[in-house]
Amino acid sequence: MNVAVIGTGYVGLVTGVVLSEIGHTVTCIDIDEKKVEIMQKGKSPIYEPGLEDLLVKNISKNRLAFTTNHKKAFEKSEIIFIAVGTPQSESGAADLKYIKQAAKDIAQYITNDTVVVVKSTVPVGTNDLVENIIKQELKLDVKVEVVSNPEFLREGHAIHDTFHGDRIVIGSDKEKPGDKIEALFTPLKLPIVRTNRRSAEMIKYAANAFLAVKISYINQIANLCEKLDADVNAVAEGIGMDSRIGRAFLNAGLGYGGSCFPKDTEALAFLAKEYNTSLNIVDAAIQANSNQSEIFTQKIIDRFKGNVQGKSFAILGLAFKPNTDDLREAPALKIIEKLLSLGAKVKVYDPIVQHLNEYQAGVLEHCQSIQECMDNVDATLLVTEWDEFIENDWKELRKYPNQPLLFDGRNILPTDKLVKLGWQVEGIGQAQKRKSVEVI
Repeated sequence: MNVAVIGTGYVGLVTGVVLSEIGHTVTCIDIDEKKVEIMQKGKSPIYEPGLEDLLVKNISKNRLAFTTNHKKAFEKSEIIFIAVGTPQSESGAADLKYIKQAAKDIAQYITNDTVVVVKSTVPVGTNDLVENIIKQELKLDVKVEVVSNPEFLREGHAIHDTFHGDRIVIGSDKEKPGDKIEALFTPLKLPIVRTNRRSAEMIKYAANAFLAVKISYINQIANLCEKLDADVNAVAEGIGMDSRIGRAFLNAGLGYGGSCFPKDTEALAFLAKEYNTSLNIVDAAIQANSNQSEIFTQKIIDRFKGNVQGKSFAILGLAFKPNTDDLREAPALKIIEKLLSLGAKVKVYDPIVQHLNEYQAGVLEHCQSIQECMDNVDATLLVTEWDEFIENDWKELRKYPNQPLLFDGRNILPTDKLVKLGWQVEGIGQAQKRKSVEVI
């Protein structure tokens, strides 16, 4: 099929590339000319394992193209995906200005019957809004149907998730447009959930909010474990073996970040308030997540008897999770901000993220290796669980810092082994008896 995708952010670009990979002819549209030029040359503007290889492959096969011209992109398109951003507004609600503009562009430039697919994460009722805008703004007498098709991709695993996902959700209030989108995805051979548009919109929000609740729950259990001399790793393993609970998303750490969970939970909470319905479980998860990086930072401050002024810290990892360069709501940023405000010196290293634009030169020391970052620091903070950090030789790394003090914000390193190598390790929710003596 001939497909157009509006927006080449994380969702739009992955969607366009994958649809071209399974045989469709796809044109991706973005208003950023420089970004389009980069993609036309086979370069991905975002870091996502495997994405650039597929991008290059399908450009060469003439199945994938990029443009800033809506009219040109829509000429032959029978399906148009809207995959623009829905950032969080000051009120907490999703800002739909890009969605509305996309609907207006579709109405102005389409020349044939079209199925419009809303891929962006949007509040319940947004597909109705898109349909109304298009019908009001249409320039030609053509038929337009609107279908909801929320995404469930994990950053860092998007290509894998697309080909091996749990399900594809298609929300359509009419059978034929839903059938067309189901046929579009048939080559993926994944389970398909058919429902109406509003239910599809709610599925996305409800899924993300549930996972956010699960993460916040285990983090709060971890905080209690520290007080009770219990180990949250063992607790998570024990409860995760219960099939009713499951082990996924029960890793205690610094909380969730990125482009989805923070804004989606806020948007769902706002929607509940708007309709005078209690979602206090989601509200509590949002608050717990906000507190988690603060609790971790306070753990560091307490270890230095309340005074980190002049102390030097190595921050390992900036992205909110491994295998991405996404800094949105990344815990590392909050930790850095707090330490700097208390007069500490901060060195940072991330395998992919090489700079932080919000800091002036000299405020942070950006390093090119884990060894450089840890050299002569008073403590090391593991913030993002990159494989490079997990697989490194921690016996060798022991010689770089002023003292072998490690705060493992992801509980990803073998504490017992590190202690034997001479490290003093502070994890999340780990038994007190496993901790070393306080630093003087």
